Amino acid sequence: MIINTGQRTDIPAFYSKWFINRIKEGYVLVRNPYYPKNVTKFKLNPKVVDVIGFCTKNPRPMLNYLDDLKDFGQFWYISITGFDRDYEPNVPPIDQVISDFKYLSNKIGKNKVAWRYTPIIIDEKYTLKRHIETFEYIASELDGYTSLAVFGFIDIYPKLAKNHPEIKDTDDATKIEIAKRFLDIANKHHMELRLCSKEKWLKEYGIDVDGCMRIEDYERSISSKLDIKQKMEARKGYCACYLSNDIGTYNSCPHLCRYCYANGDKNLIMYNYHQHDENSPLLIGHLNKDDIVKEAKQESYIDKRITLF
Repeated sequence: MIINTGQRTDIPAFYSKWFINRIKEGYVLVRNPYYPKNVTKFKLNPKVVDVIGFCTKNPRPMLNYLDDLKDFGQFWYISITGFDRDYEPNVPPIDQVISDFKYLSNKIGKNKVAWRYTPIIIDEKYTLKRHIETFEYIASELDGYTSLAVFGFIDIYPKLAKNHPEIKDTDDATKIEIAKRFLDIANKHHMELRLCSKEKWLKEYGIDVDGCMRIEDYERSISSKLDIKQKMEARKGYCACYLSNDIGTYNSCPHLCRYCYANGDKNLIMYNYHQHDENSPLLIGHLNKDDIVKEAKQESYIDKRITLF
């Protein structure tokens, strides 16, 4: 099976020590975000966990613990966008994350590390020209350290429209220009380019729109074929990514990025962050007496009949 750590929060950036404690104890508890009294127990055992997926804007705090993860398959998505603190208040400087990306790639292999440049927001400061120049700079720095780049445009969902009405969608002509230029840049720097947003019509311009987090990415990262009986998509008809088991918690990421879909009220985020206990089996807080804990059914997906190289 596949465990994901980054679709609800940024565990490598803020909760690395907790995660390694979970690895050492061999299990983690995850509270259902929609039915909070329901808690799932996942074994963190390489016999049943084939891959751990990481999504982060700052891998540095986890780099000291890579030896603790050596028995597990890994696949990392690292976001590097080049926004300043006006959009990403607590994200490290771009060159630091690039340096950490390179270190991680050298340590675990470039098939286990991919780059995300998303979301793209166009305004007076972050112009079309600036995005193209920033994408070119990052791609040139990461040439040889990854073979996959993902880009995507801002999605104006209701929470974002309410909290930040100044953030607007990008017009179609600009999206086409960005897609074309990014594709040329990615090809020049030996990277496959994929889209991570709703503009599936960009397929007619040569863009790969079939999902950014795929089963074949996990397979390539562990050089093994995965025999997954049921493929679930994150958002049917909109997102084609493979839906894995996420152990994070919404409203717990102190990056406080203005565009984030997983964060809402800043006060709630910081309240949750301060409820974190690195020794608790739950990411935020502790078990309550009336919680219902159920153990997940877990099995390895690795098809031992086939090896990928």
